Amino acid sequence: MLRFSLLGLLAAAFLTTALQCAGSSPSGTAAPTDDHAPTRPAASARPLANADTAVFAMGCFWCAETAFEGADGIGDVISGFTGGTLPNPTYEQVGRGGTGHYEAIQVPFDTTQIDYATLLRIFWHNVDPFDAGGQFCDRGDVYRAAIFPRTAAQRQLAEASKATVEGRFDEPLATEILPAAPFYRAEEYHQDFYRKDPERYHSYRLGCRRDARLRDVWGDDALRAGDA
Repeated sequence: MLRFSLLGLLAAAFLTTALQCAGSSPSGTAAPTDDHAPTRPAASARPLANADTAVFAMGCFWCAETAFEGADGIGDVISGFTGGTLPNPTYEQVGRGGTGHYEAIQVPFDTTQIDYATLLRIFWHNVDPFDAGGQFCDRGDVYRAAIFPRTAAQRQLAEASKATVEGRFDEPLATEILPAAPFYRAEEYHQDFYRKDPERYHSYRLGCRRDARLRDVWGDDALRAGDA
């Protein structure tokens, strides 16, 4: 499945870097100014003292990483794939469809510094919960938003958080809570992509209107996403 952005909203010179959240190795160029897509500081490489793990699908895993990295108590967020049947899939295999996988992130966290309920709030404020066909400009099943609880306690909290979100809106949510499945790390050039190729990352994010849609859905809560 191909990624594509809303072409009519951007100048032609800008669009060449905003078409896909995939497909080339990092360039290391400087990022343009974009107040609505801040680059978060790198996560600490130190082992977490009281570690647990959360798994979320939020559309483009480049942007999902930046929703969490830099928050206190969160380790190095990993981009990858989960929910499908093909072991050790490549990005190209997942993108072609038929594997059942979602683009996802694995979020290690220190339970003494941040709890799973807070991670869920960050998750919701960084997705469009009404989109059943992907997220933002990324279309197809691989880009749908979902929560993959790893334990019974996580599932209970996830279901409670979804009920809270449902109570806030008048339309049904498309975001699912799905059984935990093996998580497969994506290719290395996808990891921390916002730092490796910030120009392309910011261009993609702006071209997809990700932050604009988040503000439409969440209002001021979207602007505080990741700062819970």
